[in-house]
Amino acid sequence: MAVSKVRFLFSAAFLGVLSSPALAEDADIVVTGQGLQRSPGDAAYDVISIDRRRLEMSASGRMEDVLRDAAGFQQFRRSDARSAHPTSQGATLRGLGGNASTRALILLDGVPVTDPFGGWVSWAALDPARIGHVRVTRGGGSGVLGAGALAGTIELSSIGPEQAPGLSAGLAYGSRESIDADATLTARLGGGFAMLSAGHARGDGFIPIVAASRGPIDRPARYRQSRAAARAVIPVGADTELQANGSLLLDQRDRGVPFTGNANLAVDASLRLVGRGQWGWEATAWLQHREFSSGFASIGARRATVSQSLDQYNVPANGLGARIELRPPLGEGRTLRIGGDVRHVTGRTEELVIATNIGRIAGGEQSIAGGFAELTLLPVPGLTATASGRIDHWRLRDGRRTEISRTTGALVAANSALYPDRSGTETTGRVGLAWSPLEARAITARAAAYSCWRLPTLNELYRPFRAGNDSTVANPLLNPERVKGIEAGLEYAPLPGWHLGGTVFWNRLDDAISNVTIAANTRQRRNVDAIRSRGIEIDGMATVGEYRMIGSYTHISPRVRASGAALALDGLRPAQTPRDQISVTAEWNRPGVARLGVTGRYVAGQYEDDQNSRRLDGALTFDAVASVVVVRGVSVELRAENIANKRVEATIGADGVVERATPRTLWVALRLQR
Repeated sequence: MAVSKVRFLFSAAFLGVLSSPALAEDADIVVTGQGLQRSPGDAAYDVISIDRRRLEMSASGRMEDVLRDAAGFQQFRRSDARSAHPTSQGATLRGLGGNASTRALILLDGVPVTDPFGGWVSWAALDPARIGHVRVTRGGGSGVLGAGALAGTIELSSIGPEQAPGLSAGLAYGSRESIDADATLTARLGGGFAMLSAGHARGDGFIPIVAASRGPIDRPARYRQSRAAARAVIPVGADTELQANGSLLLDQRDRGVPFTGNANLAVDASLRLVGRGQWGWEATAWLQHREFSSGFASIGARRATVSQSLDQYNVPANGLGARIELRPPLGEGRTLRIGGDVRHVTGRTEELVIATNIGRIAGGEQSIAGGFAELTLLPVPGLTATASGRIDHWRLRDGRRTEISRTTGALVAANSALYPDRSGTETTGRVGLAWSPLEARAITARAAAYSCWRLPTLNELYRPFRAGNDSTVANPLLNPERVKGIEAGLEYAPLPGWHLGGTVFWNRLDDAISNVTIAANTRQRRNVDAIRSRGIEIDGMATVGEYRMIGSYTHISPRVRASGAALALDGLRPAQTPRDQISVTAEWNRPGVARLGVTGRYVAGQYEDDQNSRRLDGALTFDAVASVVVVRGVSVELRAENIANKRVEATIGADGVVERATPRTLWVALRLQR
C-alpha cells in the first residue's frame, strides 16, 4: 500500500508539471534546473569539484567510485554497490569513521539521499550518466543545507540540457557475464526541459571470500539492479522555475553464501521552486520510501556448512522533509541566507530469528526542525568573511522492540521494551575567512572553524545485526554526535584548468558512535568519549591542451578517546579508517575523435575492528578507459577496473576469513549520443 501511494504521488507530480500551460506561455524564458547561486562565502572552505568530463571517464560507472577522486572520502567497507551489503555503505570524510552510518550530508539537487532508517546510501540509484556536477566540501558545519554534515557535504547536481545530448545510450558487456545498460533522453519543452533516464546492471559476480579462506559453501555474489529517473524543469513566472524529480531503484544482491540475499526498493520524489528575482528564494519538499530485506547465515567450521540464522524479511521506512531559504537584497558585497528545514522519518525492522523461532519488530520515529542564517561580507577587495548559525530541535518517539515466540505466541519480555521519548536542542555554527591579495589574485588563503551534530539513526538505536559470525547489539540510549573543527588552507590557481591547494585540519567528534566489543564475536553500538582526527589534504589539477591530470592526497591521524567501559579503546584508531589515501588521474581528450584515461588509487592499511586486532592490508589499484568515435555520435569504449587484479581486502572476520572487493573487471561498450 505504501509503495502504491508513493508511486501515485510521483506520477501526479510529473503529470501536473508536464501539463502546465507555462510550458507554452514562457517559451522565451530559459530555466537552469539548478538552485540559487553559490554563496561567495564558499571560498573560505575546502571544496573539490568533479566535472562532467570526469564523471564520463569512470571505469566502473559507479558514483561511489567517482567520489574517491576526493581523497578522504570513504565508505565503511571498500566494496562497491555490486558486492557490499547495502547497510555497510554509509560515507564519511576526514577519518571520522567507526561505524557504517553516513557522517556526511549527501544531497541530490538539494534533497537528502541517505536511507531514512539506516543512514546508508543507495549508490546504485545515483547513476553518473545523469549527474552533471559534484561538489565535495570537506569539513563539517554546512548548516544552511541541513543538519548532519559532521564530516562534510557532498552535493550532486543533475545534468542540464546544455550538457546532455538529446539521446545518450550505452550498452556494456563485462567480466563474469556482466551487463550494464543505460539511456537518457532530454528534450526542450518551451522555456523548460524534461529528462527521462533508465539503467539496468547485472552480473554473475565474483566469490567475495579470498581463495585461501574459501570453503564448499562459498559462491559468486550475483547482483541485479534496475533504476529509472524522471526530471522536469519549467518556468512558472518571469523569474521563477519549478523543478520536479523522481527516481526508482530495485536493487538485488547476494553476498556469496546461501541465505544471504538482500533486496532494496528505493523511491524518491521532490519538488523545488526557485525564485531569482530581487529576493532570491528556494522552497523544496521531498519524500522517500524504502523497502529493504536481507537474509543472514551462520557459518560452520572451515566454511563447510551453513544455516540460516536470521530472516530480516521487511524493513519499511519513510522520510518526509521540506526546506525554505530566503536571500534578501542587501546590496553589493553582502549576502544573507535565512531559512529553515524539517525532516521526519519512520521505520522498523521485522525479523525472524531462525534458531529460536522468535519474531522481532524494532523501530520508531524521529524528527528534526531547524532554522539557519548565514551572512557573507566582502568588506574590502580580496577579503571574504562568512559566518553562519543553526539551531535544531530533535525528537525521538515511539521507540520499541518487541519479540514474540512464534512457537507459543508468548511475548519474550526480557527482550521487549517500549523506550521513553526523548528530545533536545542543538546549536551549531561556522565561520570562515578567505583572502586573495590584489597583487597576487591567483593565491587564496583561507581559514575556518565549525561545529555540527548528527542524530543517531533508527537503525543504530533499535536494530541489532549480524555479519558472518560477528553480531552487533543495538543501543536505544545513544546520544547525538557533535563535532568541532578548525582548518586552514592555501590555494593557487594561476590559470583556468590549473589548481593546487592544501589544507590542514583538526576535528574532535564527541560522543562518537562506535561498535564496541563487549564479548567474543559480539559488539554494541556505544557513544565513546570522542574521535580526534587531524591531517592534511592536498589537491591539484593541471591542464595542457588536450591533456589533464588530477590528483588528491590525504594523510589522517584519527584516534579514539575513551574511558569507562570503553577504556581499552583509548588511543586506538577507529575501525575502517586508513591513514593515507591517494588518487591520481591522467586524461587525454580530443573531442569527436577519442578519449583516454588512467586512474591510480592507493589506500593504506586499516583495521577491521575497534580493538585494532584485525588489519586490512593497503592496496594500490589502476583503472583505465579508452573511448574511440567510430562514426559521428557512436563510440566504442574499453574499460578496465583493477587492471592488476590487486587483492583489495574489504573485511576480515574474527576467524581470520578475508573478503575482497572488486577483482579485475574488463568491459567493452558501445555508446550512442545524438
